[in-house]
Amino acid sequence: MDEHRLIKLKNLQHLKINPYINSFKLSLSINKVISTYQNCSHDDLINKKYKLTVAGRIMAIRSFGKVAFITLKDNSGTIQIYVKSKDLLEVDRQLLDNIEVGDFSAFSGYLFKTKTGELTVYAESVTILTKTLKDLPEKWHGLKDTEKRLRQRYLDILVNNDVKNTFIKRSQIIQLLRKYFIDNNYLEVETPMMQPLPGGATANPFETYHNTLDMKLYLRIAPELYLKRLVIGGFERVFEINRNFRNEGISTRHNPEFTMVEWYTAYCDYYDLMDMTEDLINSISIQLNNKRELIFNENTIDLTPPWPKLSLIDAIKTYTDIPVEDLHSIDKARIIAEHSKIDLEENISLGKITVKIFEKFVEEKLIKPTFIIDYPKDVSPLSKAKENNKDIAERFELYIGGMEIANGFNELNDPLEQKMRFEEQVKNKEDKEVDYDYIRALEYGLPPTAGEGLGIDRLVMLFTNRSSIRDVILFPQLKKEDMGYSD
Repeated sequence: MDEHRLIKLKNLQHLKINPYINSFKLSLSINKVISTYQNCSHDDLINKKYKLTVAGRIMAIRSFGKVAFITLKDNSGTIQIYVKSKDLLEVDRQLLDNIEVGDFSAFSGYLFKTKTGELTVYAESVTILTKTLKDLPEKWHGLKDTEKRLRQRYLDILVNNDVKNTFIKRSQIIQLLRKYFIDNNYLEVETPMMQPLPGGATANPFETYHNTLDMKLYLRIAPELYLKRLVIGGFERVFEINRNFRNEGISTRHNPEFTMVEWYTAYCDYYDLMDMTEDLINSISIQLNNKRELIFNENTIDLTPPWPKLSLIDAIKTYTDIPVEDLHSIDKARIIAEHSKIDLEENISLGKITVKIFEKFVEEKLIKPTFIIDYPKDVSPLSKAKENNKDIAERFELYIGGMEIANGFNELNDPLEQKMRFEEQVKNKEDKEVDYDYIRALEYGLPPTAGEGLGIDRLVMLFTNRSSIRDVILFPQLKKEDMGYSD
């Protein structure tokens, strides 16, 4: 708390003015006032004396003796207030002396235009709605205040309109995603966030405990296995906008808690999904920005379909000098990875080494929209293998702006093979269990189905030209702050 503000607060209390009013009703937003009266002439405004009340947060006060100009801001915009102390009641004059920048206040009066043509409220009465006890920052000072901006996002939004607009655009993108799926006859569903077994992706889960059930639970790392259960149950088109949790690293592209949309479509294959993904992202771009392109990290990215499709091996061949024939031998692939300072687990498979090489040398070069297809089966435990090559999965990942945006594949629906793959996954891993309930569900029959997950946070990064995922998450995970109450 700031001392000078506490003094003003006590002054208001001494005047028996409530600094935290119980209720205040407002019929007109500032933007509505401006749009309704902006085209009126000064003479018309003065002659008709349109009476109104506006309310919001005071962002600036310019005092000139017995008159003052105040900038008032609400969620919709800002407007200027003109106050002449002699026109106010004594109680309002005393109140005005104790109002500061940051306070929420209401001003009643009539409209006029200044000599420069600015629409202004000539205040006849003042009401304080909320007294603030800390000074607003005058401005942010670049990267050195990054952590403060993230911790105090409320201030970041308050003083930085571009930050506020980022999160408005995020909301619009999610609304457009939801509308797209509903318009295409998908059923929106909700699946558990606390699960008895972590599944649907390979990642380290967060653990919790249910006291009543006396059992350990996991925050979901993906909703996939539950969504496919619903397809088995007869919902042939389902989607979920979901929060996922992965107890892993934090970076400019990774947050432990993140948002995705996942959808599953019966009687569809992964080529259909790639076409749908092109249409989905183009639909968002046109409705959001009225064009099929975006600017990300100084790159102008054309979203016009069709987007190129490259196999994983061909992508490595195209973007590196690595002899791809060596990637057919685990010993040679291991040597390439080790020379490239890529960390490898002791019993790592050839497919996993190949993917690690791709991620290190190719991923960041995929600026224009590109589908990478033909992933090794051993890194795709839930996807079908190709009929003519059992070592390759019918799977794709979409890259835009040098980062993975989506992952989709033809769903493995053979319960015997899925059981074998699950059991192979957990072999020699004491902390892993097979989801036999999902195997049981598969035994009732999953029709030919394709499914996809698309990262909403990264999609928002693209459409708002933000290079860090923390800039598109309202409250990203940070280390606990050591702070005193007085701060």
